[in-house]
Amino acid sequence: MKLAVFQSAGGGLSVQERLNKLADVVSQVECDLMVCPELFLSGYNVGDTVGHIAQTESLGFIEQASDMAKSTNTALVFGYPELAGGALYNSALFLDATGQTLANHRKLAIPPGFEEDHFVAGNAMTMCNYMGLKCAILICYDAEFPETLRKAAQMGAQLVIVPTALNVNWPVVADKVMPTRAFENGVWLAYANHAGIEGGLDYYGHSCIVTPTGTDAARAGLAEEVLLAEIDAGAVTAAQERLPYLKDVTNMLSVL
Repeated sequence: MKLAVFQSAGGGLSVQERLNKLADVVSQVECDLMVCPELFLSGYNVGDTVGHIAQTESLGFIEQASDMAKSTNTALVFGYPELAGGALYNSALFLDATGQTLANHRKLAIPPGFEEDHFVAGNAMTMCNYMGLKCAILICYDAEFPETLRKAAQMGAQLVIVPTALNVNWPVVADKVMPTRAFENGVWLAYANHAGIEGGLDYYGHSCIVTPTGTDAARAGLAEEVLLAEIDAGAVTAAQERLPYLKDVTNMLSVL
C-alpha cells in the first residue's frame, strides 16, 4: 500500500476551503490511502464553532469527500466533529476508494480543556481491513496510552492510523512516544498532525510514518507537507517474529 500523511496548515480556513485544499492535494499525490489530522474538517482549536460545524457542515463535507475518494480512487481518513444521538464526538472517518464508509472511530480518551468542554468519549476500538492490511484507528491522546496500541496489536492490527492535533508543548509525543508504540508492538503507525497556528495554538507538525521496527519511514518538519511511504504486512510479521513481545507479554503478566 502506498500511504500518504497530509500535514495540513488549515488555521483560519472555512470548511469548504479545507475541502478544496484536500482536493488539490489528492489530485497531485498518487497514493492508495491519505490520512489527515484530527478534526481536519472543522479545525481543532476553534472553540464553540466545532459544535456549529457538526450541526451544519459535517454531512456535506463527508458527501463531497466521498465523491473525491471515488473520483480519484484514493481512500481517505480524516478527523471531524460528529453529532450523533444528541452527543458530540471527536471522530475520524475512513472512506475507501469507492467513497464508502469503511470505519468510523470516536475518540476514547478526552483530555481536559477544550475537548472536555465539548466532546463525549467513544467506547470501542475501531478496526477494519483495507488492501490486505488490518487497520486500527486511534485519535491523538488515545495513542499515548501503551494499553490502546497493545490492544490494537493484540486484535491483529498491522497499521495504526492516528490523526492528531499536537502542539509545540509536547514534542516528545511525536518524536519519541509514537516510534516507541510502533516498536513495542511491531506495527506500522501513521501519525497525522496539523501545521502552523490556529486560534493562537502553535502546532508542532512532525507528522510521521513509523515502521514496525520503530524507525521513521518518513517524517515532516513544521510546515505543511505530504509524507509518502510504501507499507506492507511482511514488515509486521518480520518485526513481531524478531521481537515476540505480543506473545511473551501474556506469559509475563500471568506471573506478576
